[in-house]
Amino acid sequence: MHKRNLEQRLADGPVICAEGYLFEMERRGYLQAGSFVPEVALEHPEVLRQLHQDFCFCGSDVAVAFTYNGHREKMRLIGKEDLLEPLNRHALRLAKEVADAQRPEPALVAGNISNTNVYDPDDAGSHHEARSMFAEMAGWAVEEGADFILAETMYYHGEAVLALEAIQEAGLPAVVTLGLMGENVLRDGWSAEASCKALEDRGATVVGMNCFRGPATMMPYLRKIRAAVQGPVAGLPVPFRTTEDHPTFFNLPDPGNTAPLPHPTPFPTALEPLSCNRYELAQWAATAQNEGIKYLGLCCGATPAQIRAVAEAVGKTTPASRYSPDMSKHFLFGDDARLRRHMTSYAEKA
Repeated sequence: MHKRNLEQRLADGPVICAEGYLFEMERRGYLQAGSFVPEVALEHPEVLRQLHQDFCFCGSDVAVAFTYNGHREKMRLIGKEDLLEPLNRHALRLAKEVADAQRPEPALVAGNISNTNVYDPDDAGSHHEARSMFAEMAGWAVEEGADFILAETMYYHGEAVLALEAIQEAGLPAVVTLGLMGENVLRDGWSAEASCKALEDRGATVVGMNCFRGPATMMPYLRKIRAAVQGPVAGLPVPFRTTEDHPTFFNLPDPGNTAPLPHPTPFPTALEPLSCNRYELAQWAATAQNEGIKYLGLCCGATPAQIRAVAEAVGKTTPASRYSPDMSKHFLFGDDARLRRHMTSYAEKA
């Protein structure tokens, strides 16, 4: 069966990529918030397989191997460094299994490397450590049949460069996306657009942003990136209502909260009241597409239904579109002639 590569799909139209595995696995009860290590790939592979299927069913063109935080440093922190390679390989195989089963065209498989939390611009030893972590994960992605590698949530330009170099040495296309924190620049002082331009010049296939910021506070920087680079731009916000005063979900307040929280802010386990609805996300996706953003998706907090809304907003019909909302037959709010008038007339009082 013919399977277009990433570049071919981008040439043909928008590419949808569902991220957000971390929060969704925690929400389903299979991952610990805080440490955020993807042990589910080994402990409950059937659950991870189903989430891959859910995201693809709802329009994702990419099955991203759930190896975010599945790197040597995190595995060391939880005392399971010996499971590093098995976890990575199992996660890659699950993504590929689901991707290959999609019809009428298999989905793409993305290997995944991410912020190491080790990299320090002023510590050359940490550069070597981060590069080594990237290289081993990129190597496993190649061996397990990934179509490209995603380097995501990079909040240091220097670390993003190391990730890109590791991907290039592995011989696969690179998608590199930055995580912009509340100071509105990367932590080593680079602007998002300057970093993306430099990464594109170094050979990244796609550059852009993911995570931390909701649509409202990511879009201004996506516009700057779009103006600065020639190739495809990626935008994958978190589905939360971040604001100019609180541009990331890390410190986003919830003035309506009435319960004691285990952490000073709602992040990460009390963000539900601050979520964007699917129609806001669809509106963002349509705007982003109109402004030249071609690699689109959502990150931490995303649900399959939200991914479907994003996909449909940019003109795609997904396998799940047969179940897209249709209120015409709702007993209160519908307009089907067969509905009982004594019910529909009561809608405003319900």
